[in-house]
Amino acid sequence: MARAKKEAALTPEERLQAALVPDWEWPYKLPENWCWLKLVESFDNHTDSKKKIKQKDYLVKGKLAVVDQGQELIGGYTNDVEKSYSGALPIVIFGDHTRCIKFVDFPFAQGADGVKVLRPKPFYLPKAFYYALQSVNIPNLGYRRHFPLFNKFSIPLPPFAEQHRIVDHIESLFAKLDEAKEKAQAVLDSFETRKAAILHKAFTGELTAKWREEHNISKTTWGEKKWGDFLQSIEAGKNWSAEGRPPEGTEFGVVKVSAVTWGEFDELESKTCVVAEQWNSKTQIHKGDFLFSRANTLQLVGNCVIVRNISKRLMLSDKILRFKFDEIAHPRFVLYFTRSRIYREQVEQLASGNQDGMRNISQKNLKLVSFPIPTVMEQIEIISILDRAFAKEQQAKEAAEAVLDQIDLMKKSILARAFRGELGTNDPSEESAVELLKRTIL
Repeated sequence: MARAKKEAALTPEERLQAALVPDWEWPYKLPENWCWLKLVESFDNHTDSKKKIKQKDYLVKGKLAVVDQGQELIGGYTNDVEKSYSGALPIVIFGDHTRCIKFVDFPFAQGADGVKVLRPKPFYLPKAFYYALQSVNIPNLGYRRHFPLFNKFSIPLPPFAEQHRIVDHIESLFAKLDEAKEKAQAVLDSFETRKAAILHKAFTGELTAKWREEHNISKTTWGEKKWGDFLQSIEAGKNWSAEGRPPEGTEFGVVKVSAVTWGEFDELESKTCVVAEQWNSKTQIHKGDFLFSRANTLQLVGNCVIVRNISKRLMLSDKILRFKFDEIAHPRFVLYFTRSRIYREQVEQLASGNQDGMRNISQKNLKLVSFPIPTVMEQIEIISILDRAFAKEQQAKEAAEAVLDQIDLMKKSILARAFRGELGTNDPSEESAVELLKRTIL
């Protein structure tokens, strides 16, 4: 209110000068018929704190979309139509905490926190303002509020006709990039599905059918065995009772269950262990150990890893078991099988749970997990095929991720060039943006 009174006391010419950025403060040079405008002068704030929907009240479906500061355009839905945004559309949403910027041209209700509803002033085409705001380099303050920083920034203002051309050019370029992005995202989205299909073929014998034919080996050599049939020993983590300490000054700790995800690792990172007060040499972890998570969430209980090249002195926790197998089972074959859906379904059935969502599988029950066991020669062939197949899948995933990163960088580059007047669309003979401002402000 105080700001409105202050502005009302200014003459039209003073209001114009107050909105423009003096040339000595320009972030960079613009085309002659553009101008720099203070960011806070480019929009009206239509945020309504009385019409916000709390996240706990979001519906999966409803009469009205809820737009919040999250990454997705729509955060949820509500049936409370009285909370609908009542101003003119389209508008731009700015996430005060997240810096997410959204273009909204449909009826919506505001999300609970951090939503700023910005309506561009008449001299700015709404879609052009949406793109221009993304070109403003607002620093990341984490989860602190960013909207108070707006009074420190400026925004380029092109002539109105140029704004239309910029939007058309950006959206033409973005459409091509989005097509490439969809293909790359499809590769990522199907990553786990493809791996699951490969594993299914591996443990039903399909993957090595040709190999068996070449080596004159029958599928009848495969047998079903329980885990208890080929486990030589199971060692459980202790409560770290004092049985001597490592050499003076040597660090040691206890591996947390979160370290046991799946696969092989060269080092247990510090974040996956906690410092122990006592040392128990019987539960010390060594290179080559096969570790099993006997307690975790339903999705993680039963996860396994093989330790590679460990340099720290670490012990098993009471939620981790160490297995040793007899000669009929290769550890890496077993490890791959624990990644399969066949294995996971058995573990989920055999695990018991509690009210906190944690699951536990007893030694008695884990011994009941059934494994398809071919000859050791075929196990080694399966490991070799899976190693190559998973390496290719990982390369495809990393390539897709690189494409997505590159597309994001290209979009940022396009926006930066667009609002520097570098897209080749500007017509220097057109009316200056300052004249556009004058007609609105004066």
